[in-house]
Amino acid sequence: MKNSLLIGSGILLTSLSTWLGINWFGHQRVDYNADVKPILNKHCMGCHGGVKKAGNVSFLFEEEMLKPGKSGKVPVVRGDADASEMIRRIQSHDPDERMPRKGVPLSKDEIATLKNWINQGATWEKHWSYRRIEKPEVPSLRSFGNLYGLLNTDEMSWVQNEIDPFVLQKMREHGLSPSPKVDKGTLIRRVSLDLTGLPPTEQEVRAFEKDNSPGAYEKVVDRLLQSPGYGERWTAMWMDLARYADTKGYESDGSRSIWRYRDYVIRSFNEDKPFDQFTIEQLAGDLLPRQKDGLPAEENLIATGFHRNTMTNNEGGTDDEEFRNAALIDRVNTTWEVWQGTTFGCIQCHSHPYDPIPHKDYYRYLAFFNNTRDEDVWDEWPKLQFYSGEDSARLERVREWTQQYNPAQVDELTRFMKIMEPKINSHQFVPGDESTFILISYYAVKGHGNARIPPVDLTGAENLLINFTTKAENAVLTFHLDSLAGPVLSRIKVPVSDTVLIAPITKTTGKHPIFLSLDSPKSPNEWVRIAWVAFQKALPGRDQPGYAERLADYATVITRPTDGMPILWEGTGDFARKTHVFERGNWLVKGAQVQPGVPELMPSMPAGFPRNRLGLARWIVDRENPLTARVIVNRFWEQLFGRGIVETVEDFGSQGSEPTHRELLDWLAVRFMEEDQWSVKKLLKRIVLSATYQQSSQSDPARQDRDPHNEWLSRGPRVRLSAEQVRDQALASVGLLSTKMYGPSVMPPQPEGIWQSPYNGDKWVTSEGENRYRRSLYTYWKRTAPYPSMITFDAPSREFCQSRRLITNTPLQALVTLNDPVYLEAAEQLALTMQQRGRTPSQQLAAGYLLLTHKAIGPQNLRVLLKTYHQALTTYRHAPAQADSLLHYGNRPTPQRAALAVAANVLLNMDQVLVKE
Repeated sequence: MKNSLLIGSGILLTSLSTWLGINWFGHQRVDYNADVKPILNKHCMGCHGGVKKAGNVSFLFEEEMLKPGKSGKVPVVRGDADASEMIRRIQSHDPDERMPRKGVPLSKDEIATLKNWINQGATWEKHWSYRRIEKPEVPSLRSFGNLYGLLNTDEMSWVQNEIDPFVLQKMREHGLSPSPKVDKGTLIRRVSLDLTGLPPTEQEVRAFEKDNSPGAYEKVVDRLLQSPGYGERWTAMWMDLARYADTKGYESDGSRSIWRYRDYVIRSFNEDKPFDQFTIEQLAGDLLPRQKDGLPAEENLIATGFHRNTMTNNEGGTDDEEFRNAALIDRVNTTWEVWQGTTFGCIQCHSHPYDPIPHKDYYRYLAFFNNTRDEDVWDEWPKLQFYSGEDSARLERVREWTQQYNPAQVDELTRFMKIMEPKINSHQFVPGDESTFILISYYAVKGHGNARIPPVDLTGAENLLINFTTKAENAVLTFHLDSLAGPVLSRIKVPVSDTVLIAPITKTTGKHPIFLSLDSPKSPNEWVRIAWVAFQKALPGRDQPGYAERLADYATVITRPTDGMPILWEGTGDFARKTHVFERGNWLVKGAQVQPGVPELMPSMPAGFPRNRLGLARWIVDRENPLTARVIVNRFWEQLFGRGIVETVEDFGSQGSEPTHRELLDWLAVRFMEEDQWSVKKLLKRIVLSATYQQSSQSDPARQDRDPHNEWLSRGPRVRLSAEQVRDQALASVGLLSTKMYGPSVMPPQPEGIWQSPYNGDKWVTSEGENRYRRSLYTYWKRTAPYPSMITFDAPSREFCQSRRLITNTPLQALVTLNDPVYLEAAEQLALTMQQRGRTPSQQLAAGYLLLTHKAIGPQNLRVLLKTYHQALTTYRHAPAQADSLLHYGNRPTPQRAALAVAANVLLNMDQVLVKE
């Protein structure tokens, strides 16, 4: 019997040693990423990485680590730590030799780790997040651990789906066990806020509490996933990533009409558009297959608003090319942060400080974005035009006419009417003499002034289109080929007007610089202001009856301003650009020319993918891309639990946090891509149906000691609501929230004096009717002065992409919710409801507490609220005018109702209300 026990123990010890990765006969195998890379990043990379390469030694790339430095000695000699210069220098007692020279010396354990690693062959490994995602096996609950009593039957029955065994395994490793399941009232509030951003109604809570069927909770989840509010909730998250705003940014920060992009995102989430398609449309919607009008689907063009959310600088005297490049750089950095979870911006100036990504790879990637037609111009072309009424009819008449007389020209003319491309913007003109200058929106020329337009291919062109404004009388613009003395291409008498003029040109072929000059003898000091010019084929059917009317229709359509939306549009031919490395990130100092490409660290782009934004977008969501699915799954997980499996959701690189549950992350990522076909709804449903998600958030001393930050998910999430959710919940709970969806942004009440717009005189005009109570997602967002209550609750300005909001807790937040007009109005409405539900103050306060928390009020909370109520009642009885100023609803303000509104305001500010438990 004893022998049997001994044998069993030996098997167990052997199994445990294998399980824990212990080598009893030598040093434990050193893991480069887990053990070595953190030491190098901490002590070495500052001087021997991507930014600096002191002594011609770098530990950023494998090949550089193995070759001699400036001294002629090799930093790392594989298999021989004693021959490795790095080991000699970090152990040296000579202050002139010891490394790091100015930093804290390495500890004995750190030195031992490096020596063991080198002696074991100095194996170089890719960081975990840059390796292909393989789907791990779900941990078995009937493993040898259960055989030996390491897992109890209660925990086995706790598991609800595949997520839970991964979590349970980590709990056991850290001496933890699951928390009890949360009560139904708290659970439905939690999942409602998580999936729709709104609290459940009283009726929904009661129905769920009464439904004891096995599928009761799943029915709630399915209903929430089909709710229109689902798309609005997740769009609120996406707006931070897309740096969405209703203004252009920088100092002048003028208005921008891009709300249709926001609505596209809402619809995409509600339709459960596959996330890979969602990605491709936003990054390259303009390059997707063309429809019958020669354009991609309107939805796809609107989707490209993602990268037209970059800022535009309309301040006078700024260089459009400089800020075009600034927008370009922002697009590169944002794409990497949103989809690849990698800090890429630093590579703009030098190689990555910690990860093996060379400087040139930044500009190879930037080349994918470098041919878009937006150029930081004042009116933000290209824009998708939305014609209506008679203008829409004019467009159709032009299309029908062209279809009849030259079908091959229909797409070209339609594209120009819809997006006004291709054209040459005024900032591309090269100024001539002192009689010309360039402003933010036009090129100005007066009598005897001239300018040069860079070479343009005129093959096939028959007409010149020019958008201009002038008060000069009898002014004549002349366009010459090749020089001011060259052949006349076109001579135009410009009327006193603000319009688009169409004039014939002399037919020619090939690329030519074009020179323009102005003769204005009657008004020599008046300016002609040119916004853009374009060269096109003439409208067909010139000899047919009705031609003049169709030409007038065409001119009217392209002249008439519409509520256009900025979009991406790819430039080709004359409008294609060459991409160069910016030396040390300076756009004025061009280095080597580069072609579009992805970083060498990552899988190469498949041969069949085009080398443009469409190919890039497809590469980002390709199965072989190791980052995208991990990053996106982690992003949604963070929204539900308040902390990602990788805490640094924006940084999956070697300086980011290690994943707490790497196998779970990979399992979810592969499932998301393969079985779920990139369905976000399926991903979210799986997570919220897990037992892990349904745990109580209550803690205890032992759990707090072993898992203080809930890294190991031993309890449910407990997170302060987002800025949008705080406001929306207040309005929804009292019945004020409007369910109206879509459309232009609105301006709910905000304190006076927030806006000052010296550039354009824009003012905050408080919306009326239901627009006053729209969801926070629809609030007008001005980058230089965001909605104040939102930024107080940690919303970003959206000048740049922000992956996560770092939650703060400040007195300013209480001042907002206690004094902001929105919350005072909600408190008054809540007071009215409380009056209707109870006869005494105690009954009324208990009713309000139940309405907001879905729990009965305890004696202590009731005493505090009653004390608040009676103190306010005394005040208002002595000063009834204060009650009048506080209240806006009902037939007649009373001290009792004012006091109840004060208590209601306290209820809305309770921790149980502002926090998701």
